[in-house]
Amino acid sequence: MIWYLLYPLRGTTEAPVLASTHPLRKAFSRYGTWAARHVETVLPLSTVAIFLLLYPLIFLYTTDASNITNGVSNLPHHVWTDARPLSERAVAEPDVIMRSIWVHGSYMKALERHVLLGALELQNELLGPTTDFNPRQPTNHRDLVDPLADMSREERDTFHIINGATPHSWFFHSPLQYWSGSADNITADRDIISTVNARKTQSTSVNVTLRHSIVFSGKRFEERRLIAADALVITLIHLRDSPVGRQWVRKAEKLATQLEDKWTIIPADGKSTSSQLYEFQFRPMSWLDWSILTVAYSLALFYLMFSLSKLRAVKSRLGLMVTILAQILASIGSSFTVCAIFKIDLSRVPYFAYPLVVLAISLENSFRLINAVIMTSSTISIGDRIGEAFGATAHVAVANRVQNLLILWGCSRITYPGVAAFCTFAAVAIIFDFFYMATFFLSVLSVDVRQRELIELEKASVKRHKVHQNSQATQGWIDGLRRFRLGEVTVSTRVAGTIVVLGFILIAQSHYAPESGRQWLNWIFSSKSADTSGLKSSLLVDIHQARSPTSWLRLQDHETAREVIKVVKPTANSYVARVYDPLVFVLKGSDRVPHSREPFFLPAVYDFMHNEIHRFSVVLFTVFIALMIFTKYLLGDAFNRPGEPQHPDDEPLLSVRSLTQGHALDVVKMAASSNGHLVSVGLDRLVQIWDIPSGSRGQVVSDTDDPTQDPFPVLGMAIDDESKWLALVSWHKVMVWGIERQRWDSAIQIDLSGQKPEAVFFAPGQAHSTPSLIIVRRNGTMVEMELESGEPQEFTICRTPLVWAVSCLEKSHVAQGAPQLSILTASKKNCIHVVRRCGVDAWVSTEVKLPGHGAKDVHSLIPMPMFSTYLIGRAASVDMVDLNTSAIVHTFKTEQMQPRSLRSTCSCRTAQSGLTSLVLSYINSQTGDLVIQTYLPKDDNDTIYSYNPSETHLRPWGETVQATRHVANPGVWEALSNGRIVGMRQKRLPQGGKEQPSSPVTAAAATVANGFRRRHHSGTTGEVPNNNNRSNNDRIWEAWVINHLDTQGSGPGTAPLETVPLNVDDEPEHLMISELGPLVRFGSASVAVGFGNVVKIVSVGHEHFDRPGDRLTSENLRNLTAAARRKKMAGGAARIRMA
Repeated sequence: MIWYLLYPLRGTTEAPVLASTHPLRKAFSRYGTWAARHVETVLPLSTVAIFLLLYPLIFLYTTDASNITNGVSNLPHHVWTDARPLSERAVAEPDVIMRSIWVHGSYMKALERHVLLGALELQNELLGPTTDFNPRQPTNHRDLVDPLADMSREERDTFHIINGATPHSWFFHSPLQYWSGSADNITADRDIISTVNARKTQSTSVNVTLRHSIVFSGKRFEERRLIAADALVITLIHLRDSPVGRQWVRKAEKLATQLEDKWTIIPADGKSTSSQLYEFQFRPMSWLDWSILTVAYSLALFYLMFSLSKLRAVKSRLGLMVTILAQILASIGSSFTVCAIFKIDLSRVPYFAYPLVVLAISLENSFRLINAVIMTSSTISIGDRIGEAFGATAHVAVANRVQNLLILWGCSRITYPGVAAFCTFAAVAIIFDFFYMATFFLSVLSVDVRQRELIELEKASVKRHKVHQNSQATQGWIDGLRRFRLGEVTVSTRVAGTIVVLGFILIAQSHYAPESGRQWLNWIFSSKSADTSGLKSSLLVDIHQARSPTSWLRLQDHETAREVIKVVKPTANSYVARVYDPLVFVLKGSDRVPHSREPFFLPAVYDFMHNEIHRFSVVLFTVFIALMIFTKYLLGDAFNRPGEPQHPDDEPLLSVRSLTQGHALDVVKMAASSNGHLVSVGLDRLVQIWDIPSGSRGQVVSDTDDPTQDPFPVLGMAIDDESKWLALVSWHKVMVWGIERQRWDSAIQIDLSGQKPEAVFFAPGQAHSTPSLIIVRRNGTMVEMELESGEPQEFTICRTPLVWAVSCLEKSHVAQGAPQLSILTASKKNCIHVVRRCGVDAWVSTEVKLPGHGAKDVHSLIPMPMFSTYLIGRAASVDMVDLNTSAIVHTFKTEQMQPRSLRSTCSCRTAQSGLTSLVLSYINSQTGDLVIQTYLPKDDNDTIYSYNPSETHLRPWGETVQATRHVANPGVWEALSNGRIVGMRQKRLPQGGKEQPSSPVTAAAATVANGFRRRHHSGTTGEVPNNNNRSNNDRIWEAWVINHLDTQGSGPGTAPLETVPLNVDDEPEHLMISELGPLVRFGSASVAVGFGNVVKIVSVGHEHFDRPGDRLTSENLRNLTAAARRKKMAGGAARIRMA
């Protein structure tokens, strides 16, 4: 509209076009180009900003009538509501008269018992006895013998409005009705605050709810509960000739003299002569209101669909419409959140009206930007196209919004409070709308262009323009819909938003104007000052009231107004009351000085910060990460077609990484966490913490001269799953290192009885709590240590020494609650125990009695937590045992098994659909070969074992097909949860060097010194050995991998392996070795092995951390299939050899 107002000066109504060199246009263009080139950042951040403002919305508003004003804002309804003052000339006679007393104790301590009892005394003096108030009386006689005499209880109740509305009727509401007006009930109440909150929905005899907003003033809330009030408000509502009203006035004057030693009364004479007319309305939307809104929304929808119909890019049409509507909804929701935070009451205007203004303004600017992008040349880059379009239109959008903000600000100054609040809402929404257009919509539009959908649109637009020149007559009626002319001034959709803003403000203002005979245009913009000119200021007293009587009246909600209207004027939508200034009673000796500032924001905001901020932060971070991934998918930078491998076909399946420069001597111990942290301990008395995903490394501070910082010798160690704590166990103490804080957290004394611990691990704690450390001794006992308290607790597991201990986190219990931790142990006498937590700080050990089985040759226990089972490894068999019932599910026959060599992997389609494959792998004690026994169902769609934690009976083992394979010279190996078995071994090079490993290997990489370590000489790198040392140079370390699901070649010595040299690039970095160091499983597709003073990370495919490590997931299966496909197509990249 501003361009039309400037038409006499500019001679045109078109928006100005800034020169390309204009600083403002250059700034907008640079921003638009940057946003288009950084969509992967702008789009997630803008969506996170939307989420940031929309998430608190549900915590800041309520639709529950009983919770209105209880620290939260009230959502708009379908009615026009207000409590506004009127001039004395507005009405001839009010409908009712309202009188009240406000009872104060100390500041914000009106709910103290002695204040309530004092208020009850005042109430009974003014109204007569109100204990167990029940005013229903026969209506045979209502005459008073002496109008100036005090009425009896029966006479008073006779005139109550529940007995029929007459000019003498009255009713009242008081917070003391929560206790039935009984002093005994108040005295006996042990928790007054709970009573007040529990009875906030209690109704009076006339069905007026005793909400906190009408019986208290100056309230303080926490957790949506009233915790304090500054004043008790007792209100009498009576008609003009009510004798109860006259009695109230008469007795109030007497109280001023009778109780002056106990109360400070304001006014001091007890006379309240100042009054003000107020109108309380609850006006449903009329048919005219519905008609106007229907037409307005229909026109907006028509404009949206008509504008989209001109876009010939079919694929982008729906997406752009959804984006525009999402931007509008985000602006509306964000404005609601901001208004709630700053206590702006939006409940007085029907909710149907709020989206209209934003919709009208946003559509215009969004389509202006789209059309500007279409008009730019498709030969320039995408970023430049978006930047050029945004630079050409942004100043118009800013000017449009500034114009509307000024209009809304001006209207808020001269309209009624309900309309002024609406103007504030619209202003905030307009600001957010521009922000979201410049971030969210701009980035989505950039993605649309990047996907080359608008290129079709541009071609269609040019073609349509040529057709249009030849068929102007057939398009004339469409042009007529778009614009019409008044003389030489073009009126287009550019003024639609401003017209809608002004039009709705006029309509809303009319609903709050007095219903009188004056002409519509005379009072439509009657200012607030005109109607409040007759306001008489209340007596100002220096008692520091938390809320003034005027603001208290403004706070009354529409539900209370509706209930009072039903009592006073059942067929009306409003009533006029003459409200007298309250009589203020302040208990003498009270401290009325505020000792703390009242909160600036809505109480629900502080409740949200206290209770929801942690969950909100987690969800916000999750949404941001998900949006980052989704944006990369949209741009096609990070993801290819679904189901296709994301890596080149010639990429080897096995990869080896070296972690060097961490140790000077050999690595002797390692531990790993599920999220990518690896801990290594070397003979050089160094403890290194490797963060594999980020590539960083940290060192545990140790000092051999300081016992509090010397964890050596390290006999055992454990790292928690979140990589926050590292526990190092030595002979007499346990030291805990804080990984995040990089310092020692605690040192706890312990006695290992001269033996190394059998197992050390962390037990998960409750949410947001520190885990506990569990150490299982070989003497059959265990110790649990709370990291926070540092107090160890000892428990007995078995009376005989242990040979095996392992933890088992039963994930099958996740649906029933937190996962349950169990400990499985085996002893030298072949007894098996299951240890489970009992209560908070106790453990119970139960010996497993296997039916029909002699306990013998037990050397391994392998948990299968997804199915609440575990495997028992014996000399020539493996038992699968149910963890809860100790029943044997199935017994597998094996070859002669080397003790402690059993490993297993399993796969399932979903969490509880059943076991689809099981692989047992172990070392044959006679031949030294690795034996792999694979069990598959006969039918591909079947399962071999089903488990449901809700069922008590044990399901039988299904029919399977078994395949057995052997791997000679396996070396050290481990079964991975992604469906592979990976190992490292030393192998002799062929004579003559004809057979080469899968990757180029230098001569230095093949150098091995048998039986001793070689230390480096300074300044030397790998040297080519001479022929005299051939005997020491004919061996090579290699890593190998096998797919246990590949059943091809089921005979001994026929298992296909893929290999890669283990020491290629970093020979100068590590010491020569004759055997490998410790091996730990790392993530779902990797192992870490000590290679002298270097740690080798051997990965199968691409490692992804923070995944379950105990089952083969569908994603792992997909990676497995893709990896197998790469292996077949790799050609010479990786040689497939027979073991």
